[in-house]
Amino acid sequence: MNQVASTLSTRLKASPHYRWFILATVSIGTFMATLDGSIVNVALPTISGKLNASLSILQWVVIAYLLTVSSLLPVFGRIADLLGRRRVYSLGFLVFTLGSVFCGIASNIWFLIGMRVLQAIGASMLMANSAALIIANFPPKERGRALGLTGTVVALGSLTGPAVGGLLVGLLNWRSIFYINLPIGILGYLAAQNILPNDKPQHNNETFDFVGALFFTLGMISLLFAISNGQNWGWRSYPILGGILLGTLCLAFFFYTEVRVTNPMIDLSLFRIRPFFIGNITGLLSFVTMFANTILMPFYLQHVLNYSPTQVGLLMTSFPLMMAIIAPISGHASDRIGPIALTTSGLFITALGLFYLSTVTATSLFWQIIPGTLLMGMGAGLFQSPNNSSVMSAVPPRKLGVAGGINALVRNVGMVIGIAYSVSLFENREAMLLMGVNNPTAIQQANAFVSAYHTVMLTSMGIAIFAALLSLNRRGYIREPKS
Repeated sequence: MNQVASTLSTRLKASPHYRWFILATVSIGTFMATLDGSIVNVALPTISGKLNASLSILQWVVIAYLLTVSSLLPVFGRIADLLGRRRVYSLGFLVFTLGSVFCGIASNIWFLIGMRVLQAIGASMLMANSAALIIANFPPKERGRALGLTGTVVALGSLTGPAVGGLLVGLLNWRSIFYINLPIGILGYLAAQNILPNDKPQHNNETFDFVGALFFTLGMISLLFAISNGQNWGWRSYPILGGILLGTLCLAFFFYTEVRVTNPMIDLSLFRIRPFFIGNITGLLSFVTMFANTILMPFYLQHVLNYSPTQVGLLMTSFPLMMAIIAPISGHASDRIGPIALTTSGLFITALGLFYLSTVTATSLFWQIIPGTLLMGMGAGLFQSPNNSSVMSAVPPRKLGVAGGINALVRNVGMVIGIAYSVSLFENREAMLLMGVNNPTAIQQANAFVSAYHTVMLTSMGIAIFAALLSLNRRGYIREPKS
């Protein structure tokens, strides 16, 4: 069996299409991570009843995963630069799959949350190195196309997650949404071991920055914990203020450490590269605007327009569907014309979509909402692939792992900030509109909801326009980084 696998591996690596086999392998990990994220949300109400968990505890099934991924992405990117990307990526499949199996056999909510952390460790290994593997093995003229196809895989994972999750929970049980990762994880591990290039660990006496990694992890967990729970617990509550203070101090110590150690976990000099710096800032702002709408629209559709969950899911799929169509086209175009025009126009189209959504009413029809989500999907598809290509092509090859970790971290932080800012602004605005109304009618509640939703959409539009103007400033784009 080993001889057969070795022969197959040798033939694949000798193929002129070898780089596309690498892309397919990376896509397995990307699809599994995005599929699992969207599947879990569908099953939360069922898990709540089966494990007798309140909403305040249940939310940690999602939060623990997100905090762990966000805090470990640059760490595993740096480890992969030192030990080899194939080794870390392959191990990521095993850890994620093992965590999924343990999630499936969980008999209480706290064990499930703990195993979600284990899942997140595996997901960090995969997400931190996917873009680095593509950039390292594709020539500059094909990188945008490859990253565009990866964007399609992300969209398809998000698109199929709710549908597959609903079917599995309905036909089998909630545990099956975790067990589905078992065959995908085993396939991914075997593909990674036999297809990914056997990159050699660095032997230039570089060491891992354990102190910096500790400060960064504690800082990110503390800050993101505070941002995620600030609205529910109160921004002036002691746990939230303590999280902000501890997070700020840890990150301050992290930056102090990084500029003084010989081999830092994150090479801060990367941010002197304009395409890398601008690309990460605009990427963060892009995800802030996207998730501001993603978190609020389902409530608008269900609570104001009284749509069924099936109708909500159908309408919401228009965003990833459009992104899946546009992303590979945009990625391929960026290989020819560069990233500036595509990323900037993508952010402006996102702003246009947000403006359109700021005009919906409490009586809008299904077909009147669709154009807004389609514009958002088109904008995201135009922006993401060229932006990722611009960011990753601007760094030296030996820094691809940590650069990929930072790039993935930016996405997660953008999601958290987008959710926290939109919910906080929305609830404050809605409270102001209903101030003095003791028993608001259904019409008054609906109008206040829509007005507060408009405020968030217009604010997000301003953020998207600001990001578009920043994107125009990414001069110094490097097509072939110097080693």
